[in-house]
Amino acid sequence: MPRTSLEERHSTFGKIAAEIFQWVLNISLLTAGALLSYSLFAEAYSLYQLSIGDSEKFQIVEKIVIFFLYFEFLALIVKYFKSNYHFPLRYFLYIGITAMVRLIIVDHSNAMHTLLFALSILVMIIALYIVHTDRLHKS
Repeated sequence: MPRTSLEERHSTFGKIAAEIFQWVLNISLLTAGALLSYSLFAEAYSLYQLSIGDSEKFQIVEKIVIFFLYFEFLALIVKYFKSNYHFPLRYFLYIGITAMVRLIIVDHSNAMHTLLFALSILVMIIALYIVHTDRLHKS
């Protein structure tokens, strides 16, 4: 059954709209990547300053974890462009685990909150295991 001109126009409009939004998304991600790169280098410099100064060890560890958060977000953007405009779920889990570790390092005054943060890390590790199973890769 041949397509009508109205169906063809809707199909063409949908393709053009999708392409425009893809360009907007790509430009936004490139901008975010540039800002994250700047922040990564600024964090590395502040980490260097902390290491040569007299500072507490947990501040240095916190800065290292923040550095890795920037690094992981940049890796996520790179992976997005390399995998045909797709965000792999496991990278979000890596970022979530790193963020929760940072939260435990920064805010460990309440034992119940620390336990809940640790349980959330466990849930993300279990989710990461499920994502890496062969059965999920086949579907």
